[in-house]
Amino acid sequence: MKDVTQLDQGWTLHHAGNQLPAVVPGCVHTDLLGAGLIPDPFLETNETEVAWIGRQDWTYTLDLPAHGTTYERTDLVFDGLDTAATITLGGTELGSTRNMHRSYRFDATGLTGELKVHFTSAYREAERVRALVGDRPNVYPEPFQYIRKMASSFGWDWGPTLPTAGIWRPARIERWSTARLARVRPHTTVNGTTGTVELHLDLERTTTGADRKLTATATIGEHTATVTVPAGQDTAVIVLEVPDIALWWPRGYGDQALHDIDVTLADQRGPLDTWQRRIGFRTIGLDTSADEHGSGFTLMVNGVRLFVRGVNWIPDDTLVSRVTPARYKERLTRAVEANIDLVRIWGGGIYENEAFYDTCDELGLMVWQDFLFACAAYPEEQPLRGEIEAEARENVARLMPHPSLVLWNGNNENLWGFRDWGWEDDLATDSWGEGYYLGVLPRIVAELDPTRPYTAGSPWSGSWDHHPNDVDHGTHHSWEVWNRQDYAEYRTTVPRFVAEFGWQAPPAHSTLRRALPTEDLAADSPGMLHHQKAEDGNGKLNRGVERHFALPADFDRWHYLTQVVQARAVSAGIEHWRSHWPRCAGTVVWQLNDCWPVSSWAAIDGDGRLKPLWYELRRVFADRLVTIQPNTDDTTPTLALVNQAAEPWNTLVTLRRVSADGTTTKTTEIPMTVEARSVLRLPVPNALAPAAGSTKEFLAADADGLRAVHFPVPDKEFDYGLPEFDVTVEPVAGDEAALDIVVTAHTLIRDLLLQADRLAPDAVADRGLLTLLAGEQGRIRITGAPGTDAATARTALYCVQPA
Repeated sequence: MKDVTQLDQGWTLHHAGNQLPAVVPGCVHTDLLGAGLIPDPFLETNETEVAWIGRQDWTYTLDLPAHGTTYERTDLVFDGLDTAATITLGGTELGSTRNMHRSYRFDATGLTGELKVHFTSAYREAERVRALVGDRPNVYPEPFQYIRKMASSFGWDWGPTLPTAGIWRPARIERWSTARLARVRPHTTVNGTTGTVELHLDLERTTTGADRKLTATATIGEHTATVTVPAGQDTAVIVLEVPDIALWWPRGYGDQALHDIDVTLADQRGPLDTWQRRIGFRTIGLDTSADEHGSGFTLMVNGVRLFVRGVNWIPDDTLVSRVTPARYKERLTRAVEANIDLVRIWGGGIYENEAFYDTCDELGLMVWQDFLFACAAYPEEQPLRGEIEAEARENVARLMPHPSLVLWNGNNENLWGFRDWGWEDDLATDSWGEGYYLGVLPRIVAELDPTRPYTAGSPWSGSWDHHPNDVDHGTHHSWEVWNRQDYAEYRTTVPRFVAEFGWQAPPAHSTLRRALPTEDLAADSPGMLHHQKAEDGNGKLNRGVERHFALPADFDRWHYLTQVVQARAVSAGIEHWRSHWPRCAGTVVWQLNDCWPVSSWAAIDGDGRLKPLWYELRRVFADRLVTIQPNTDDTTPTLALVNQAAEPWNTLVTLRRVSADGTTTKTTEIPMTVEARSVLRLPVPNALAPAAGSTKEFLAADADGLRAVHFPVPDKEFDYGLPEFDVTVEPVAGDEAALDIVVTAHTLIRDLLLQADRLAPDAVADRGLLTLLAGEQGRIRITGAPGTDAATARTALYCVQPA
């Protein structure tokens, strides 16, 4: 068997004659932070103080002593180098790298001494390539499309500009003889109750191992298959059938059955190498067929058509080597708790570590994987073309064992950008990436991973016969609403699949206080503006508030109202689109997470705190949803009940017309049955509907503890009275860490929010925005704020106030 030595100790980082201990995996920024040589770039405006790091060269060294061995071959293996590096060992150059998204293996047989990994500045390498291939347009003034590196490390409209360098994934020495398993690709299929895995093996042999006959054996439980590999052959296929197989399902549709598979390569003397993974058996389909509305985009798992409840994922830390398996587990568990069933890995980030996909396999979260192209015209000439093909081949093979991976996507917004962002004229005959998205990438997926669907881009209408962002064909990105309109405009269209849309809000108050410890917080204070990367971001935030509320001068009210508007905006879109299933087959919210403390579209902020949007996602993505849909022509609104559960929903809906002072003026109860995986829509009875434009009445619908409200006018026009409520605090039996904050309403209380982190930085509430009618009681459970009394709790409670 091969011998493996991890190279995770004893490294030194060198720059300009200085040296310091280095951590591997890691990067230059984390080493400098660990040595106390730079300020935290996530705090205050420190990002600008460390901008010099990305423009310097850096060298890592490690002493590799001689190792007595009887192995025929010694390989130096790097799972990830960021990015342009030259590697030498004992003065012998082993090779160079130009791609963060690939792994590297160098023959180091017989070599010893100083191992040196020298990194050239990512800027210098990008400019070198730009000089070779020529200028191309992109959305930011940074050269990220000229180097195969995480694009968002150069900054984005939610992220800092911190181009990293370093050995960002594990490094090791592997010693082996005769042959090894260079690559294993498992194709899983299901036929009736039988699962079949077809294992495609690529082997590497030593010179003496070339003429030896080998065997390869695959095992799942009690089931085994073996193939003989003749001398001189370096490929093989093992077919293993497993009867009565338990299927893998997305969360909410069934269990996440996972099966351990072992592959062993051996010769007559015994085992040489092994490969172990967990795989799942399921079928994936993507229905893009034409219908009366255009052409759809509906995912199918095991033959079941899904409405996707998704979120976009960005790297969870700009310094990506800091993201641990535990952090993946925490973030993705939060996704499941918010009733999310799909995570789209966005194309300006990275192919995530195995722990990400392992966790998604376990939790039943489907993964939509972008190839790493975003918001730019990408040259198709060398040296980039060869790197891109090698990168795609490696990562398709690496990730295909994961049953959670359901879709490959060619790029983010580049097909749209070519058509709408002025690129088409600017590029003339220059290459821009179309050959990747419509040629190279689908060819690689078809060859290596034919059981999964591929789409050329997001958004993409399926062909150039339609506009790339056509709402009636394929996937759609809805950004005009956030950029220029009121969120009510989400209700004017029914896209076939909404792959991106969202609304900004600042992070939690305690996150801001940690990031800006010396600043008097204000919407336009220097630190707040530095941690707002979107073009005219605060202007859009303010206009979003002003369409519904008087814009407050007080920061705390501004902070509360921007978070309310974010939650309302996203829920308005999701409720509308869910109510039009199956015409609309999914929404993927931008975005789940943040990579630092920032005002952004995220539901979980950069410190891991839950914004009101997260709680709203949990509500609107639940299997069962009650919503009242306003009609754009001021006619009677529509009551819609959405049932994504596997069983029919039999419920009694209570409709109430309520006056601004809290008096119920009209009530009716309607028994309703909503079939499984379906939507029931009906007009609100005229006798219950408030008059169009009414400033004194609203509509409430309740069913099985779910509530929807409809106000005919924006809040600033509604005749709210002063909110009146009592607050008490009750201990929770059996849980000393928890308290119940009990709010008793004497008037209408709209969008009540307990900002738990104002009571203690680590405090968490179990619910977000809450609307109470006069006489109702709401119970909010908090953990992490022991000793909170009623008076203190009241200071952390916010609700809508009269204009």
